[in-house]
Amino acid sequence: MSTALVSTAAALAEAAEARSGLRAVVMTMGALHEGHASLVRAARARVGAAGTVVVTVFVNPLQFGAGEDLDRYPRTLDADLALAAEAGADLVFAPAVDEVYPGGEPQVRIAAGPMGEGYEGAARPGHFDGMLTVVAKLLHLTGPDVACFGEKDGQQLALVRRMVRDLNFPVEILGVETVREADGLALSSRNRFLSAEDRTGALALSRALFAGRDAVPAGPAAVRAAAGAVLAGSGLAPDYLGLIDPVDFTEVDREDFRGEALLALAAKVGRTRLIDNVRIGF
Repeated sequence: MSTALVSTAAALAEAAEARSGLRAVVMTMGALHEGHASLVRAARARVGAAGTVVVTVFVNPLQFGAGEDLDRYPRTLDADLALAAEAGADLVFAPAVDEVYPGGEPQVRIAAGPMGEGYEGAARPGHFDGMLTVVAKLLHLTGPDVACFGEKDGQQLALVRRMVRDLNFPVEILGVETVREADGLALSSRNRFLSAEDRTGALALSRALFAGRDAVPAGPAAVRAAAGAVLAGSGLAPDYLGLIDPVDFTEVDREDFRGEALLALAAKVGRTRLIDNVRIGF
């Protein structure tokens, strides 16, 4: 069956109801790349050949603050549809803004709370409230059994999992491993804005994370120091470099910490702001 493109909630419901089996959703803002394709493939593997995979393509204005790149964000729907189809999607839902927010900007929104205040939340006030609001809406509209999110957006994934748990959404949240270029750069729709020189400079992000991961046997302080040294040597000034407990997204503050942590950072390379993280275990 070919991949269908729908742009209204009514058409989405009609197309989805015509299919049986489990349903998975992959939520995107478009400008799809191999990282998104890996999410679609993971969704297909989870629901099986008889299930339905829905990809949403929606540039959510609530996630962009003053001075951010809403207008600059790439919109490549034809290419997105082709990539989604090749990766195994059954439906692509690409609504207009007034379809998602028919009454204008919503007066009632999901609040990220304390988990959304630090790191990305501190750098981009209101971003996670907007993200959770649209994720909640898209979960209602698509009605999935499982939703797949990339691990590169670590704080987003943690917040979506917490929202689903706290508000009793009947959906499984599946995290999918970050896809990287051969040289280590995490795939991102924003990478297309990097000049050749910026592209080389951006490799410091993954090098810093890998250096921190290699220092795990020496403890949390050594992890931070190793990653920070790489960044300092590259000349990049990070918005943040955090060693984070992914359960509540607070900083790991004990040298005797045991369990999984995220080493996460964000930095501006040229005009383009990039984020990345790696999972590490103590």
